[in-house]
Amino acid sequence: MADEARWYVVHTYSGYENKVASNLKTTVENRQMEDLIQEIRVPTEMVTEITDDGRRKEVERKIFPGYVIVKMVMTDESWYAVRNIRGCTGFVGPSSKPVPLTDQEVANLGIEKHEIEVSYKVGDAVSIVGGPLEGFIGVVEELELDKNRVRVMVSMFGRDTPVELELDQAELV
Repeated sequence: MADEARWYVVHTYSGYENKVASNLKTTVENRQMEDLIQEIRVPTEMVTEITDDGRRKEVERKIFPGYVIVKMVMTDESWYAVRNIRGCTGFVGPSSKPVPLTDQEVANLGIEKHEIEVSYKVGDAVSIVGGPLEGFIGVVEELELDKNRVRVMVSMFGRDTPVELELDQAELV
Protein backbone atom coordinates (compact mmCIF):
# COMPACT_ATOMS: atom_id res chain seq x y z
CA MET A 1 0.00 0.00 0.00
CA ALA A 2 2.92 2.36 0.58
CA ASP A 3 3.42 2.56 -3.20
CA GLU A 4 -0.11 3.92 -3.64
CA ALA A 5 0.39 6.76 -1.14
CA ARG A 6 0.31 10.23 -2.74
CA TRP A 7 0.61 13.75 -1.40
CA TYR A 8 -2.63 15.73 -1.03
CA VAL A 9 -3.24 19.32 0.04
CA VAL A 10 -5.84 19.89 2.77
CA HIS A 11 -7.40 23.33 3.23
CA THR A 12 -7.86 24.53 6.82
CA TYR A 13 -9.06 27.61 8.61
CA SER A 14 -6.25 30.16 8.72
CA GLY A 15 -4.23 29.72 11.91
CA TYR A 16 -5.52 26.16 12.48
CA GLU A 17 -2.79 24.36 10.48
CA ASN A 18 -0.88 22.98 13.48
CA LYS A 19 -4.10 22.09 15.32
CA VAL A 20 -5.44 20.20 12.30
CA ALA A 21 -2.11 18.38 11.87
CA SER A 22 -1.92 17.32 15.53
CA ASN A 23 -5.60 16.27 15.64
CA LEU A 24 -5.13 14.24 12.46
CA LYS A 25 -2.04 12.53 13.90
CA THR A 26 -4.03 11.63 17.01
CA THR A 27 -6.91 10.28 14.90
CA VAL A 28 -4.51 8.19 12.80
CA GLU A 29 -2.96 6.67 15.94
CA ASN A 30 -6.32 6.01 17.61
CA ARG A 31 -7.83 4.33 14.55
CA GLN A 32 -4.58 2.49 13.61
CA MET A 33 -4.57 4.09 10.15
CA GLU A 34 -0.78 4.48 9.85
CA ASP A 35 -0.81 2.40 6.65
CA LEU A 36 -3.36 4.77 5.03
CA ILE A 37 -2.24 8.17 6.34
CA GLN A 38 1.55 8.12 6.49
CA GLU A 39 2.82 11.70 6.85
CA ILE A 40 1.30 15.02 7.85
CA ARG A 41 3.23 18.24 7.32
CA VAL A 42 2.77 21.96 7.82
CA PRO A 43 5.52 23.45 5.60
CA THR A 44 7.49 26.14 7.43
CA GLU A 45 10.66 28.15 6.88
CA MET A 46 12.97 30.10 9.15
CA VAL A 47 12.94 33.85 8.46
CA THR A 48 15.05 36.60 10.03
CA GLU A 49 12.92 39.54 11.10
CA ILE A 50 14.23 42.91 12.17
CA THR A 51 12.29 44.33 15.11
CA ASP A 52 11.41 48.02 15.61
CA ASP A 53 14.46 48.52 17.82
CA GLY A 54 16.80 47.09 15.16
CA ARG A 55 17.37 43.62 16.66
CA ARG A 56 17.25 40.53 14.50
CA LYS A 57 15.29 37.46 15.50
CA GLU A 58 14.68 34.10 13.83
CA VAL A 59 10.99 33.35 13.30
CA GLU A 60 9.38 30.22 11.94
CA ARG A 61 6.81 31.16 9.30
CA LYS A 62 4.30 28.97 7.48
CA ILE A 63 5.06 28.76 3.77
CA PHE A 64 1.41 28.05 2.85
CA PRO A 65 -0.91 29.54 5.49
CA GLY A 66 -4.23 27.71 5.58
CA TYR A 67 -2.90 24.43 4.16
CA VAL A 68 -1.63 21.10 5.48
CA ILE A 69 0.07 18.57 3.22
CA VAL A 70 -0.78 14.89 3.82
CA LYS A 71 0.76 11.75 2.32
CA MET A 72 -1.98 9.16 2.22
CA VAL A 73 -3.65 6.33 0.35
CA MET A 74 -7.00 7.71 -0.77
CA THR A 75 -9.83 5.49 0.43
CA ASP A 76 -13.29 6.31 1.74
CA GLU A 77 -12.02 5.69 5.28
CA SER A 78 -8.94 7.92 4.98
CA TRP A 79 -10.90 10.66 3.17
CA TYR A 80 -13.52 10.63 5.93
CA ALA A 81 -10.87 10.75 8.68
CA VAL A 82 -9.16 13.81 7.19
CA ARG A 83 -12.33 15.59 6.12
CA ASN A 84 -13.91 15.37 9.58
CA ILE A 85 -11.06 16.93 11.56
CA ARG A 86 -12.18 20.14 13.27
CA GLY A 87 -10.74 23.12 11.39
CA CYS A 88 -10.43 21.25 8.08
CA THR A 89 -12.52 22.70 5.25
CA GLY A 90 -11.69 20.06 2.64
CA PHE A 91 -9.19 18.87 0.09
CA VAL A 92 -7.79 21.06 -2.65
CA GLY A 93 -9.32 20.08 -5.96
CA PRO A 94 -12.42 20.67 -8.06
CA SER A 95 -15.57 20.56 -5.90
CA SER A 96 -13.48 19.21 -2.97
CA LYS A 97 -12.56 16.10 -4.97
CA PRO A 98 -8.99 15.35 -3.83
CA VAL A 99 -6.35 15.73 -6.53
CA PRO A 100 -2.88 14.41 -5.64
CA LEU A 101 0.20 16.54 -6.20
CA THR A 102 2.26 15.55 -9.23
CA ASP A 103 5.83 14.30 -8.79
CA GLN A 104 7.09 17.60 -10.19
CA GLU A 105 5.01 19.61 -7.69
CA VAL A 106 6.33 17.47 -4.81
CA ALA A 107 9.90 18.08 -6.01
CA ASN A 108 9.32 21.84 -6.41
CA LEU A 109 7.83 22.13 -2.92
CA GLY A 110 10.77 20.22 -1.43
CA ILE A 111 8.43 17.96 0.52
CA GLU A 112 10.47 14.83 -0.10
CA LYS A 113 14.21 15.25 0.04
CA HIS A 114 16.22 13.02 -2.24
CA GLU A 115 19.80 12.60 -1.06
CA ILE A 116 22.35 13.19 -3.79
CA GLU A 117 25.88 11.96 -3.18
CA VAL A 118 28.53 14.03 -4.87
CA SER A 119 31.98 12.81 -5.81
CA TYR A 120 33.49 16.30 -5.98
CA LYS A 121 34.54 18.84 -3.36
CA VAL A 122 35.52 22.52 -3.23
CA GLY A 123 38.46 23.16 -5.58
CA ASP A 124 37.73 20.20 -7.92
CA ALA A 125 37.24 20.64 -11.65
CA VAL A 126 33.74 19.64 -12.74
CA SER A 127 31.90 19.28 -16.01
CA ILE A 128 28.40 20.75 -16.25
CA VAL A 129 26.03 18.00 -17.40
CA GLY A 130 22.69 19.81 -17.24
CA GLY A 131 21.13 23.18 -17.89
CA PRO A 132 22.00 25.93 -20.37
CA LEU A 133 25.76 25.69 -19.67
CA GLU A 134 25.96 21.97 -20.42
CA GLY A 135 29.43 21.02 -21.65
CA PHE A 136 31.28 23.81 -19.82
CA ILE A 137 34.02 22.99 -17.33
CA GLY A 138 34.56 24.92 -14.11
CA VAL A 139 35.97 24.81 -10.60
CA VAL A 140 33.78 24.21 -7.53
CA GLU A 141 33.70 27.34 -5.36
CA GLU A 142 31.06 26.37 -2.78
CA LEU A 143 28.93 23.33 -1.90
CA GLU A 144 25.56 23.64 -0.13
CA LEU A 145 24.44 20.03 0.33
CA ASP A 146 21.42 21.00 2.46
CA LYS A 147 20.11 23.30 -0.30
CA ASN A 148 21.07 20.95 -3.18
CA ARG A 149 23.28 23.71 -4.65
CA VAL A 150 26.84 24.03 -5.93
CA ARG A 151 28.54 27.23 -7.09
CA VAL A 152 30.99 26.70 -9.95
CA MET A 153 33.39 29.29 -11.40
CA VAL A 154 33.17 28.97 -15.19
CA SER A 155 35.40 30.78 -17.68
CA MET A 156 33.22 32.42 -20.35
CA PHE A 157 34.54 34.89 -22.92
CA GLY A 158 37.81 35.18 -20.99
CA ARG A 159 36.13 36.07 -17.68
CA ASP A 160 35.48 33.92 -14.65
CA THR A 161 31.75 33.83 -13.91
CA PRO A 162 30.11 32.21 -10.85
CA VAL A 163 27.25 29.86 -11.75
CA GLU A 164 24.75 28.28 -9.33
CA LEU A 165 23.73 24.71 -10.20
CA GLU A 166 21.88 21.84 -8.62
CA LEU A 167 24.17 19.10 -7.31
CA ASP A 168 23.23 16.63 -10.03
CA GLN A 169 24.03 19.15 -12.81
CA ALA A 170 27.79 18.81 -12.27
CA GLU A 171 30.12 15.83 -12.19
CA LEU A 172 33.80 15.33 -11.51
CA VAL A 173 36.07 15.63 -14.57
